[in-house]
Amino acid sequence: MTVAVVPVKSLASSKSRLLPELPRDALQALSLAMLEDLIRALQATPAIETVAVATPDDRVAEHTRSLGAEALHGPDPGLNAAIDAAPGKLGLVDDAPLLIVLGDVPGARPNELQQLFEALDALAPGPAAVLAPSRDGGTSALLRRPHRALPSCFGPQSATKHREAAQELGVPLRELPLDSLAIDLDRAEDLESFLALGEGGDSTRQLLKRLDWPGRAPNSPKVP
Repeated sequence: MTVAVVPVKSLASSKSRLLPELPRDALQALSLAMLEDLIRALQATPAIETVAVATPDDRVAEHTRSLGAEALHGPDPGLNAAIDAAPGKLGLVDDAPLLIVLGDVPGARPNELQQLFEALDALAPGPAAVLAPSRDGGTSALLRRPHRALPSCFGPQSATKHREAAQELGVPLRELPLDSLAIDLDRAEDLESFLALGEGGDSTRQLLKRLDWPGRAPNSPKVP
């Protein structure tokens, strides 16, 4: 079974770096729209059989299930701990691969997600990983074979941390820059770059249009 896991934090603390630009209710709606786009893209990726979302948030879990994905719902142990606990909760066998994709890349496209698996297949048999970096030095997606091949090092400058972990453990690591995974939506300029791509992330685009982004003033009326 090939599984993709998306870790998503509580809506109450989501997208805090956009608070000067959008009110909290709009940011929560944005997080849910982004998650919907990402789940749809993962479900349309041929190599992926199951999509799961690890979250402590009730609304995120409910939204996940409504989209036909599996919710790993429970207390928040932290980002990396939640990722590393997912294989056990999903009952993955020891040699199963695992794709981790952060929930702030709504523009992810199935054809580019599929390229991660093609790149992994091109590596020699045995433990290996493929990393899709974000443009801010983070890791937007990490495909590991088997799922414990590398530790989860997500957070600031995680691409460097994953590189260092792979080198220390002797695990072949292929970096695969992908346009649709390079932009994680954390700041106003990220939203502008995402919209400029012109494709992918339909729910997110529709929400931003309803919000009249970037013309909408902070703390304006709630999202309809």
